[in-house]
Amino acid sequence: MEVLIHLCHHKLHTLLPRALSRACRRSHHCTPQPSPSIHTPSKPVMPTPLVSRLFQPSNLREGQEAGDMTCRSQRLMLQAGLIHLSNPGCFYYLPVALRSMEKLVRLIDEEMQAIGGQKVDMPALCGAELWKRSGRWELMGKEMFRLQDRHNVDYCLGPTHEEAVTELLASQSTLSYKQLPLLLYQVTRKFRDEQKPKFGLLRGREFYMKDMYSFDVSEEAALHTYHSVCHSYRRILDRLCLKWVQVQADTGNIGGTLSHEFHLPADIGEDRLLMCGNCDFSANVETVAPGQTDCPQCHTGTLTESKGIEVGHTFYLGTKYSKVFNATFTNAQNKLSVSEMGCFGLGVTRILAASIEVLSSEDSIRWPGLIAPYQVCVLPPKKGSKTNEATHMAEKLVESLENNLPNLKGEVVLDDRTQLTIGKRLKDTNRLGYPYVVVVGQKAMEEHPVFEVLCQKSGETMFLSTDGLLDLLGGVETI
Repeated sequence: MEVLIHLCHHKLHTLLPRALSRACRRSHHCTPQPSPSIHTPSKPVMPTPLVSRLFQPSNLREGQEAGDMTCRSQRLMLQAGLIHLSNPGCFYYLPVALRSMEKLVRLIDEEMQAIGGQKVDMPALCGAELWKRSGRWELMGKEMFRLQDRHNVDYCLGPTHEEAVTELLASQSTLSYKQLPLLLYQVTRKFRDEQKPKFGLLRGREFYMKDMYSFDVSEEAALHTYHSVCHSYRRILDRLCLKWVQVQADTGNIGGTLSHEFHLPADIGEDRLLMCGNCDFSANVETVAPGQTDCPQCHTGTLTESKGIEVGHTFYLGTKYSKVFNATFTNAQNKLSVSEMGCFGLGVTRILAASIEVLSSEDSIRWPGLIAPYQVCVLPPKKGSKTNEATHMAEKLVESLENNLPNLKGEVVLDDRTQLTIGKRLKDTNRLGYPYVVVVGQKAMEEHPVFEVLCQKSGETMFLSTDGLLDLLGGVETI
């Protein structure tokens, strides 16, 4: 047996190299055999968003008592499944709300970068030492979240980042005047230990904010940057089609010598604003003498009071922080100079909630068109004899809109809940505030399809051909 195994083993060693040699010769000299096709990975095709698949849990049913929710935006956002309460002052941002917020951040990015802003991301966990150096560790009081690590070192959860960004600049020993102005900004979560959080996203303990910090060579240059950022804030609010007012404001615990607030006028607003009917003077009531009714600017007009929701705040800081942290640059004379600073806050979640507050009715959300989560909702008819045909027509319409109108890529949602009546789904679309609703009804089944189109902003109903629909929606601005 052992001899037989030995002979087989010897035979294999003799034949295998010859077989491999012949195979190699064939591979080099014969017509090559077709190899299996190799597929180059392509971009994944995004499926059409379906209403039935959207994660929008309703937290407050119609007719249910709203409890202490005296704020329209809070009630509507909870009802529509846009946010969900985690603990007092803290919320889950659910997919539909997050789509809107991401669009708002893209808008802010566009405007900040248009004036030279560069985006950064700074730690939320800030060392107490920096705040103690600036004198604000005690000044911030109980509104600052404070904690200690395992080594008993003090930290805070940053409500703002003047100290951190100035320390960052101070660490750059080679900064030249040619690199200024330098505008650094971030969009991050901020933290404030509100004694009594209220009004949903309007006054919470954890929120998103855009904060920008500017460094300039002189006071004149810093003021130029200051007014440039204010202009950008006005552009952002204008692009959102929101009515706003810019008022002179108190510098508070941020400090500095010049400050303005940006407000959306609203009865639920917590800030009292004074405006002159004879000139362009406007101010937070905190900045004028108690009981003053005559305008300090034109001296002839009378001040009238209103309320507003603060969505932005700007400060000219001078050298308040840069001197403390020695944030210097090399000037044109090759000498060290202290940077002139400004800081500029814009409430991201505050704008989101405030816009719903001022634009919506009591039972229906209305969005600034540019940041609506989806621009178009398509409704096929209820299940019936022509269900398949109508559903197919609605799906083809969604595909056609996205293929022919680049501005609507990813902006069209299909309400596939055909077990519900058109009336019930129209009520939902009105409540959620899709800017345009397209109903695929009986007329859409005809040789020359006609679609019923509802414009939520104007309340107008139109009957349009496919070309007419493309013309209308082709003008929708998206971001």
